[in-house]
Amino acid sequence: MSDPAVQVSNLTFGFGGPSPILKDLSFSVPRGGRCLLVGANGAGKSTLLTILAGKRLVKNSGVRVIGKNPFDDGAQNITYLGTEWAHNPIVRRDVPVSRLLRSLGAQRYPDRCAELLEIMDVDPDWHMHEVSDGQRRRVQIVLGLMEPWELLLLDEVTVDLDVLVRAELLSFLRKETETRNATILYATHIFDGLGGWPTHVAHIVDGVVDVVRDLTSPSGFPELTEAKRTRMEQAGAVGASVLDNSPLLMVVEKWLRDDSSRIRKEGRRNQEGKVMTKWEILSENMKEYGDKFYNYWN
Repeated sequence: MSDPAVQVSNLTFGFGGPSPILKDLSFSVPRGGRCLLVGANGAGKSTLLTILAGKRLVKNSGVRVIGKNPFDDGAQNITYLGTEWAHNPIVRRDVPVSRLLRSLGAQRYPDRCAELLEIMDVDPDWHMHEVSDGQRRRVQIVLGLMEPWELLLLDEVTVDLDVLVRAELLSFLRKETETRNATILYATHIFDGLGGWPTHVAHIVDGVVDVVRDLTSPSGFPELTEAKRTRMEQAGAVGASVLDNSPLLMVVEKWLRDDSSRIRKEGRRNQEGKVMTKWEILSENMKEYGDKFYNYWN
């Protein structure tokens, strides 16, 4: 049996202050897997993905991606696509898509590039300052997926895609994992059309992956099995609204409702009595624990 594509053991990471973002986090994703990373805003999804992409130094981390430390050994064969790219002023200038394709070596992968342009419905003659945010996102995905990868890390990049393009992309990504044994870790809040797509689902809450479910095993996801049974039993009594929700969405929604309820009960509150997000708490911590010499806050 080959080593996992992603192996994280006892990872703790923070930006200062008494409360880390990730807390003794451990989980793994097998090669060829398509893992959904689900959790509430501020749970630590984006921080985890950037660490796996080698974008942050974590000392004594126990993080292995494709058998290597992604920061120390480089992030070869790892592709990370996040939301920040489409908001970069550079990609909003009067630059044709064809020039971006050439600059990233489209000529080395002509067939793959042509397939992605068709899937994402991208015109090489577009100019980046003239396109919409959704079109700009599609360009990002073409550029990011053009070179073959072993691990793909997606952080909410499908949020701007229309239904058809998103479905075509998910089909392409599924083929990548099945034909090349590539691996995907996909953080998203949109679960439409994902019912049969993932092989694994990992739930992260308050900086900890507390649940990893395996959809490739008949008994690997008991909550999903129960949701399917409940969906069928209640369909007649409750009506079409139950049938409109996929069992996977029902499970994830319950997890997130439980997370939200616990956070409301235990969370730190601001002066207005509202529960503070992790990033609001981080800002408060920076005021207390930040760089005293530069004194950014005064």
